[in-house]
Amino acid sequence: MGNLIVFEGIDGSGKSTQFRLMCERLESENRDFRRVVFPRYDEPSSALIKMYLSGEFGKNPDDINAYASSSFYAVDRFASFIMDWQSYYQSGGLILTDRYTTSNALHQGSKMSGVDRKLFFEWLYEYEFDRIGLPRPDMVLFMKIDTSLAVSRLRSRESATGTNADIHESDLRYLTACAESGDDAAAQYGWSVIECAQGGVSRSEEEIHKQAYEMLSKHL
Repeated sequence: MGNLIVFEGIDGSGKSTQFRLMCERLESENRDFRRVVFPRYDEPSSALIKMYLSGEFGKNPDDINAYASSSFYAVDRFASFIMDWQSYYQSGGLILTDRYTTSNALHQGSKMSGVDRKLFFEWLYEYEFDRIGLPRPDMVLFMKIDTSLAVSRLRSRESATGTNADIHESDLRYLTACAESGDDAAAQYGWSVIECAQGGVSRSEEEIHKQAYEMLSKHL
């Protein structure tokens, strides 16, 4: 089997930026790898995700329970694996993903706490990896950031691009819960945590990338 490396973090953590920088770095080094971004909004397998995020099932994230909404995302990942990268991965290829099963741990795990959250985490990994048959990640690079900084970044992005927040991004209470769920998941699953701020001030993209590359190098 190959190596599967996941970039994870709450909305506004800089996760996608670090994913892009890593892909550019590996391309400059002529490394053979595949990149995958979830959800795949341009594919039919994301239909239920788009309905969920646009509020068609409820205007608040908590309107849909974690187990149901997790299934929407799992279907999209399964379709991607079977149709796009299964053969490459099974032949020893390197896969980098922006989000994965781990995103359900953050976003859907935020809908509960304590023992219920722990049980959900156990169900999630068993469901997607043991039952559905998706590969387990070899490393998860978790971009840890204070919610206040993440929200500031999201609002700046919306202003610059003219885009509207989905039901996840527009709910501050929800984003805070996602950050807490991410911390719990990182501890339970043994993710590699990268602090994206020090003393309430964001670290530079270059500094974070350097740390991420040092971690990833162990799997190259």
